[in-house]
Amino acid sequence: MYTVLKVARLPDMLSEGLHARYEVLECSESGSELDASKARGIRALVANGESRVRADLIGRLPDLQVIVVFGVGYDGIDVAAARARGIVVTHTPDVLTDDVADFAITLMLGTARRIAKADQFVRSGQWQQGPFGFTRKVSGARLGIVGLGRIGMAIARRAAAFDMRISYHGRRPLAVDYPYYASLTELAAAVDFLVIAVGGGESTRHLVDAKVLAALGSEGILINVGRGSVVDEAALASALAQGRLLGAGLDVFEDEPRPHPGLLALDNVLLAPHMASATWDTRRAMSDLTLANLAAHFSGAAYPTPIPD
Repeated sequence: MYTVLKVARLPDMLSEGLHARYEVLECSESGSELDASKARGIRALVANGESRVRADLIGRLPDLQVIVVFGVGYDGIDVAAARARGIVVTHTPDVLTDDVADFAITLMLGTARRIAKADQFVRSGQWQQGPFGFTRKVSGARLGIVGLGRIGMAIARRAAAFDMRISYHGRRPLAVDYPYYASLTELAAAVDFLVIAVGGGESTRHLVDAKVLAALGSEGILINVGRGSVVDEAALASALAQGRLLGAGLDVFEDEPRPHPGLLALDNVLLAPHMASATWDTRRAMSDLTLANLAAHFSGAAYPTPIPD
């Protein structure tokens, strides 16, 4: 039976599938618990999209051949260190696109219409003292999408049903009908809602900074279903607290599971626990794809979903 190393919390359905097929060892992301005898013979490592698999852990595993990520994001994996050893990295794209796009729209509506605040308004009895305040219209508004990949395009299709006027920013213009902005600051200044659907990593770290938030302005709303590292969270908390930004809806954070403390007391930000893809259907499909990538490795077949070159 092949040995795989699990370094992340995984759904029960996936953990059960791993234990049924392989000998499973578990350790922290540092790998400090692994002595040389345990490390030898581990050919596969299973992580999730929030895992940090660094060069030192990879170096502890002399027989490692594949890193299988349960999630679409892999910015926490030291891909360069893996590839230097000829180690393949796989992930689980596509199967979570619809859920994440759905959730982006959910956050957009929930933030603009202040659904969480309205719920508390009813529960606390405040409604008996008078009506709830007016909120922000979504239909027909101007939407900017940062990262028009699979998820960004799915968000755009949904937003089109709300008659939203869509534009986007990315590394390069694409063959689409939406206006392209080479400058993110200029895009932010031109829209009412700015949705982050781009991956993490050093190239996108704090891409949305104080300057971009200032351009989005006091009537703007930020939505993030990409990576927490893309947004300067301290600058965001400051802008929201001082009324320089109307609102934000966040499913991801810089230091999960610990949002910036300045966000927690604000009622103009809607906070979710990185749950955009967390439906039974999608997590089952992600689990199946993770197991399929592992099975492909051990059988010598082509990997279903290796990360892009």
